[in-house]
Amino acid sequence: MRYISTRGGVEPVSFSEAVMMGLATDGGLLLPESFPQVDGLTLSRWAGLSFQELATEVILPFVGEDISRDELADLVERSYVSFTHPEVTPVVDVKGLRILELFHGPTAAFKDVALQFLGNLFELLLERSGGRLSILGATSGDTGSAAICGVQGQELIDIFILHPKGRVSPIQERQMTTVLDNNVHNIAITGTFDDGQQIVKLLFNDLEFKQNYSLGAVNSINWARILAQVVYYFYAWGRITGGDVSKKLTFSIPTGNFGDIFAGYVAVRMGLPVERLILATNRNDILSRFIKSGVYSAGEVHPTISPSMDIQISSNFERYLYYLMGEDPQKVKALMAQMVAEGRIEVSEEKRKEVETLFLAAAISEEQIVEQIRVTYEASGYVLDPHTAVGVYAARDFPDTVCLATAHPAKFGDAVKEAIGVEADLPPSLQGLMDKETRCETLAADGEAIREYMKSILANR
Repeated sequence: MRYISTRGGVEPVSFSEAVMMGLATDGGLLLPESFPQVDGLTLSRWAGLSFQELATEVILPFVGEDISRDELADLVERSYVSFTHPEVTPVVDVKGLRILELFHGPTAAFKDVALQFLGNLFELLLERSGGRLSILGATSGDTGSAAICGVQGQELIDIFILHPKGRVSPIQERQMTTVLDNNVHNIAITGTFDDGQQIVKLLFNDLEFKQNYSLGAVNSINWARILAQVVYYFYAWGRITGGDVSKKLTFSIPTGNFGDIFAGYVAVRMGLPVERLILATNRNDILSRFIKSGVYSAGEVHPTISPSMDIQISSNFERYLYYLMGEDPQKVKALMAQMVAEGRIEVSEEKRKEVETLFLAAAISEEQIVEQIRVTYEASGYVLDPHTAVGVYAARDFPDTVCLATAHPAKFGDAVKEAIGVEADLPPSLQGLMDKETRCETLAADGEAIREYMKSILANR
């Protein structure tokens, strides 16, 4: 399996090279040259596998000859040993509402599914090469803590995480800043997540800096992040249908950066029987506006009670655009240049209708999020976090939809208390965080400031 860039400026690379490269050197995003196809017999067989067994089967065709089956199986097993539920990502029934719980990892968010795997994958590849890695990532809330958890204490890795100061929940902030290992560097930037994401791309596009300091990516610009998330779509389908290939499911996905829903799109491309993917956003609705109008245009980032989706420029959208444009990298390159120059792009009505054959979209208001948390709790006693509530509300008119629960509700105590009068009980992994010592640097949302800070740290490595 070889990997290519959405912008066509990179010679095909191996899986290992794609993982270590992160962002393609031409500024695009890496994708497999083709998707492995899964037939009905295989789908039926996969339905009876454990999550770990299924993960090995789904991921194996994408790694080529870089990692053997036994190595991959061991890597997967180690990645999910810290999850508190035996099924890793169980499907639960809440008074007829199907919830795919993705928050049973060590930081209580869906990012653990991918970042526990990616952390172990980095370690394996670095041990082989004898090199070092300087991870640089931006977070709107959950990626940072999950990435830090995946690599803390690793001798061959330094990790630098940017988060928007004052724009993540208190628990999300503490999950990052209370990790005091010498290889962990938290940076609060005086700006938005989009600012942080732009800084990450800026520094990755500085090829000399990237090479000299061995930059690696943990944001969903890294293909391995997407790949690990594909697994739970197959897992949920198998658990619900029992392997009956005549049954299609609809999934509702709260998303800001288009990564989680793009993983669902990959599953569909591989052959998973899916009726629709519902793209659910909060008031930062650039993605839902695109699906409804064909116009992708950035606006102001609004702080909300679902902060992990407070995003206006969605990195993984470029991956989907590549397929929408008929896998023509020159068209993608031109559109992304137009986005930089004008702040908007627009596709034809024909292409917009093509999008609607698989995707539905909804933008959910603050009031609707609070209402959904309250209604679900009163009906069942089940507590939704404000991101999951976005997906559940968006699926109201679509019975039998599987709603992705992306975070534990205790991470957003204020929003939950506003809705139901009490905060959700803290799982063991979140208890005592507010009393721990913290370490964090506050810097301007400026690429040069981040570059110099990283140089000062890495000079001693």
